[in-house]
Amino acid sequence: MKRVVVTGMGIISPIGNQVEEVWNSLVKNQSGIRHIPSWEKIKDLKVSIAGCCQGYDPKRIKRQDRRTMGPMAVMATLSALDALAQAGLDLHQPGSDPSPLNSSRLKIPSKQTGVAMGSTTGSGQTLETMFNDFKETGGIGRLEGTAFMKIMNHSVAANVAATLGTRGRVISPCCACATSTQAIGEGYEIIKNGHQKIMICGGADDLHPSTAGVFDVLNAASRKFGQTPCATPRPFDANRDGLVVSEGAGTLILEEFNHARTRGAKILGEIIGYNTCCDGAHMTTPQAQGMAQCMEGALESAGCKIQDIDYINAHATGTRLGDAAEACAIAMLGNHKIPVSATKGYTGHTLAASGVMEAIFCLEMMARSRIIPTRNLETIDPDCAGICHVQKIIEKTLDTVMTSNFAFGGINATLIFKKYQNKNYQDRKYQDKNDPNRKELP
Repeated sequence: MKRVVVTGMGIISPIGNQVEEVWNSLVKNQSGIRHIPSWEKIKDLKVSIAGCCQGYDPKRIKRQDRRTMGPMAVMATLSALDALAQAGLDLHQPGSDPSPLNSSRLKIPSKQTGVAMGSTTGSGQTLETMFNDFKETGGIGRLEGTAFMKIMNHSVAANVAATLGTRGRVISPCCACATSTQAIGEGYEIIKNGHQKIMICGGADDLHPSTAGVFDVLNAASRKFGQTPCATPRPFDANRDGLVVSEGAGTLILEEFNHARTRGAKILGEIIGYNTCCDGAHMTTPQAQGMAQCMEGALESAGCKIQDIDYINAHATGTRLGDAAEACAIAMLGNHKIPVSATKGYTGHTLAASGVMEAIFCLEMMARSRIIPTRNLETIDPDCAGICHVQKIIEKTLDTVMTSNFAFGGINATLIFKKYQNKNYQDRKYQDKNDPNRKELP
């Protein structure tokens, strides 16, 4: 089996559009949740706050490529361009300015490079426009030829692959909150099994009031903090009242270890474990047992014990049932001293982008030896007790971290990252010093 490392990261988020900018927002305890005045005019919608992405430049993508993209595909492509630049895979033309990277100068036609990216649905704004036009005219006279490319479920993966010219595998998971975690996991397994050298992995979703409406109807959206948007969501807090929908995108460049080392790439971390499973119980009610099973499977995949984990990044969205179930699941793992925090208090719930964003947060925490606390966690709910909640920044060396995401339908996904050790790195199969077969990788 091949080792799989991370060599690039890119992000478009409610708290920033560059990894450094996002990190500064996390350290400064800044929220990306804002009031959306136009939502107050929507009949029966009881929420008017969300996490919006601002300040990114779609024109970095050439117009020919951009024509088939909704906002989520635009954000995903921009995050992929930035991740490729960090990975040193920006194949810009000689004499051109290499920064900022843009799609007019980038093609990766290798058969050894694939894409694994997804979204919850296609572009909500494009769907709204299509149905409004059909309702008004009774026909398809206004239908744009590029509309389907914006609303198809694999719009993000297909547009990123077409823009970059990749000729390897294209995988497009579609499972809401667990989407990009599965995308990274699929990319990891594809490389680990020798099918590709590089995988461009992540996910994206754009903002539309219908998404907020779905959670509002299910009584899962935050309603009490309309006048103080930054005070919600409140993962694990006794006064939490639901999630806040947001938009965004993120990309990780995964690479086979020897391929990355040979070309001199800077290694940001290594994926050592992944698992995904289903509760098999209920479409909307979270199950602690299924969550715990998923995390245990990831530990087994990594060859780790729970005592080896230095930090857990929780999915915790701020809902009453979900947070309590996840806290219970983490407690089931058997080590109550592991620091646990949830980062959706900063960004809101970016749905298909949440997993990759939180993976990026974890990699940054490992690199900087700092644990970001759960924002808005003031009073720990007794239903969420029994685990080590982080309520202020902790300076701590992090060698191995776990991050999970849990979606409707009981779809669970967990990743385990390890800090890359440049020297004297032992193969995980031979950790026992007394094992005569123990060996060191070159």
